[in-house]
Amino acid sequence: MSAFVHAHATHPDWRMAFGLVAAQIDAQRSLQAHAAAPTLGWCYVTDHYAPAAEALLAALRERWPGVDWVGTVGVGVCASGVEYFDEPGLAVMLAALPREQFRLFSGLRPLAASAGFAAHAALVHADPSTQELAGLIGELSDRMDSGYLFGGLAAARNRTLTIASPGAAAGAAGGEARPGVFEGGLSGVAFASEVALVSRVTQGCQPIGATRRITEADRHVVYALDGEPALDCLLRDLGVDAREPRAALPKLRTTLVGLSDDEAQAEFGAPPLASAFATLAPTSEFVTPARRGAFGTETRVRHLVGIDPQRRGIAVADSVEAGQQLAFCRRDTDAARRDLVRIATEIRSALEPAELPLPRRAPRGDADLVTQTRPGAAVSRSGGRKVAGALYVSCSGRGGPHFGGPSAELQILRHALGDVPLVGFFAAGEIGHRHLYGYTGVLTVFAEPA
Repeated sequence: MSAFVHAHATHPDWRMAFGLVAAQIDAQRSLQAHAAAPTLGWCYVTDHYAPAAEALLAALRERWPGVDWVGTVGVGVCASGVEYFDEPGLAVMLAALPREQFRLFSGLRPLAASAGFAAHAALVHADPSTQELAGLIGELSDRMDSGYLFGGLAAARNRTLTIASPGAAAGAAGGEARPGVFEGGLSGVAFASEVALVSRVTQGCQPIGATRRITEADRHVVYALDGEPALDCLLRDLGVDAREPRAALPKLRTTLVGLSDDEAQAEFGAPPLASAFATLAPTSEFVTPARRGAFGTETRVRHLVGIDPQRRGIAVADSVEAGQQLAFCRRDTDAARRDLVRIATEIRSALEPAELPLPRRAPRGDADLVTQTRPGAAVSRSGGRKVAGALYVSCSGRGGPHFGGPSAELQILRHALGDVPLVGFFAAGEIGHRHLYGYTGVLTVFAEPA
């Protein structure tokens, strides 16, 4: 895998931003001796450029005609150490991956089994208005050898879109008109197991009470937790008196719900990932479990949307079932910062262990993924894998201001991960494994081959 290159820019006119990006990429590539021609590109734009998406894609195709493009729109985009939030912004990354190791997919090019290619994991961009979106994500996950997806939902105030455009050679071979820009549905790129990558989900919320089992529920309403009225459990965790509803309202407005499947809790009680590499076989299953006072990657945060005082129930912005685990939580800047540093550190440790093999196959119950270029490949501190490039999808409710200042989230990430080529966007929801998350970040790192 050749070194990735990336660039980013802002300007009221997308043409000027594109020119600045192209100049940066040309300058970086000129410093690479015998650099291979790029084959795959990522393009993320803020919604200021969404109306011009087709023209921007045409410019990308003309400048780099052999590149397959994927991307989407966000209320913000990011690159290494910088965020363009609520302003015009363009972030582009190019890589020279062997073409037999990836496949684009979209509504016009469904991901189907083909000779010589087995989809191991996939980057997914989705329109949040798509019908049965969770089911479609689950179906796509089932098509992966590892079951692992990563990515996010497009976010825009004007036009929600995704990009999946084959390069000139691929488009000609398929006899396709190559529209490239889509509204609705899912699109992205699937990777074979030979593409070395590591992916993690980072949480942004802190539990404020015990984790309980849902013992009575109906669709979106939870009536009982561990046999007690759900509303009573909520008020007790918040430390408010049910006889003083005015005092309870401000706390209720800032309270969220963390849900996890009971099966995941029971089946994957494994040691922390950082210490698990020494003993795991390539087919072992594991998750990054919850640390004390923090959520694990199996937890999906949802909004608390109402209460039922008569039946002492609570309404959640998701379907709930008896047997699931539930914990009340709040957004927490310090917890989010710690977890972001943690996953970046884990990834660097995973890529550069002291003579330890990296697992090839990721588990179907996991919200993390590690994949390698060949079974049993070992790396060392002196000759370990280097980070080639990275993707970061963060919730639109996070971003620098939540972390303390402009671009703070990406600066924290650059400090922990290193100054590596990285692009991404701020999403309306994040995708990890087969789940939709909220208030999280999904970091995926591509590594040089061992």
